[in-house]
Amino acid sequence: MATNIGIMVGSLREHSYNRMIADTIPELVDSAQYEFISIADLPLYNADLDREESPESVKRYREAVQQADGIIIVSPEYNSGIPGVLKNALDWASTPTKTAVLIHKPAGVIGATPGVKGTILSQQQIRQTLDAVQSYVMPFQKMYISQAMEKVDPESGKLTDETTRRYVQRYVRSFIQWVDQVQQMNGQ
Repeated sequence: MATNIGIMVGSLREHSYNRMIADTIPELVDSAQYEFISIADLPLYNADLDREESPESVKRYREAVQQADGIIIVSPEYNSGIPGVLKNALDWASTPTKTAVLIHKPAGVIGATPGVKGTILSQQQIRQTLDAVQSYVMPFQKMYISQAMEKVDPESGKLTDETTRRYVQRYVRSFIQWVDQVQQMNGQ
């Protein structure tokens, strides 16, 4: 059975560089199944809404995260940090505390930016949040994509730079191996 990878994009912009990179992942590694997990319709996290009868968009989102064997987050960096919409999504996936859908979920992080630092600060914050909710963030592997506007084709909406495509392909293959290791560790 193929590994089911959820892909979450930390930008809501339709033609974001990170969306284009995320859209390219399934064609780079076809040994897994992919599902894009939307964060666009989630309300701002509010513990008063986080009850048995949570909003429908939260239920769909949590179910999609739960169904994935692992999650790859592809996210920009806003003002030297994690985009608010992504932090909000991770907060919704971190509750209820004892049964949160991110607990023990393998996770990986990719980030693209038009700048030269490649989302280093954002990825540190994303990894910190994932660690706090007890996700198994893939160790030793970081995927920073700088000067993204030179590596994507806005017409096709895909990552076109061959060197970067190979790096993303290698990262995703390593992530699938990471998911397998975590599943073996957990006896699944």
